[in-house]
Amino acid sequence: MPDQKREAHPLGPPPEEQHWVDTAAELAREFAGTAAAYDESTLVPRENLEMLHASGLDAALLPKRLGGQGLSYRSYGEIVRLVSAGCPATACIWVMHIGAGVGLAEMSEPEVGRFYADELIAGRRFANALSEPTGGNLFLLPQQHAQPAPGGFRLSGSKRFTSGCEIADHFLVNVLVDGVPTFFGVEAGESIRYLPIGDTMGMRANGSRLVEFSGTLLREDRRCPPPSGPRPNHIGSGIAFLSLGIADAAVAALVAHARGRTIPTTGEPLSAMQWLRFDLATVHSQLEAAAMYARHMSWLADQNDPGFNSATLRAKVLSNQVAIDAAQLALKAGGGSGFLSTSPIQRILRDAYAGWVMAYSVEVCRDSIGDELFGSS
Repeated sequence: MPDQKREAHPLGPPPEEQHWVDTAAELAREFAGTAAAYDESTLVPRENLEMLHASGLDAALLPKRLGGQGLSYRSYGEIVRLVSAGCPATACIWVMHIGAGVGLAEMSEPEVGRFYADELIAGRRFANALSEPTGGNLFLLPQQHAQPAPGGFRLSGSKRFTSGCEIADHFLVNVLVDGVPTFFGVEAGESIRYLPIGDTMGMRANGSRLVEFSGTLLREDRRCPPPSGPRPNHIGSGIAFLSLGIADAAVAALVAHARGRTIPTTGEPLSAMQWLRFDLATVHSQLEAAAMYARHMSWLADQNDPGFNSATLRAKVLSNQVAIDAAQLALKAGGGSGFLSTSPIQRILRDAYAGWVMAYSVEVCRDSIGDELFGSS
């Protein structure tokens, strides 16, 4: 685990929220002790998620009007980073859980929003079911059409890479209604099945499955009205910090290994090798730069600044890249021992690559940024 004590930063958590970040740091240390076991077993780390809920962090992220603390995006980002450094699979599921739960509470009509807020406070589990097998990364532009039915609409189709779906009580679903992308809250039930999509290389314990909807009712009263303006979301803002936490873990694993290994020809620790010191300095500088930009993105979210969406793409690109760079350097320093299943380096490397392909993938982010810079042709 990396050093959890970070100096206060102008773009960091507000002082009155620091205790929440400290709580996450304590939990992350516990999660680190079981991360390898969960990765090996591929079991969802439900105990970790329950500990996060018991700490009050789930409820704290709800707006005050819905019984929460209105915790800032700046604090949320740091919390995700800490949890991810301990156990990325736990952080991944939690980001999706908070994104779906708080999202439904905020996007729904007031009475329904209150219902979802109460469910989140009570410890019910949420998951987002947005990505489609034929839709690639474009989860906000669904291709599946909901068919009119008494009481709402029916959905028959599949959503993929739904993290934590098997323990979810509620889903955030996006479909086309009269050709318009529309969000619904959907309760888990007999019309929903969870199918394996194959073993993943990284994030093996995040429980991602293919979710099959068979004539599932999308209730009209659980339909989210069209947004009245820009609204930051916890999934988009959390993904970058997920990779930053993995980069932190990679740097920590590298440092621990290099300090503990001796160069046979000189008797000096591996950490005395100049090439490694130079490369580590470069990676760490890139990590600090990526973290700075991610904090800027969180600050924009707290201001509800429309620039948040564009900043999210850049933050993801920077964070995903530095996670891979840090993990690759850790593997290079670890040598053959880094390939052993007993080494945390091999798991960290696999988890680092998982962030790259999470929606929006780095390629999609880069294309969107390029389109923004060149303008419409």
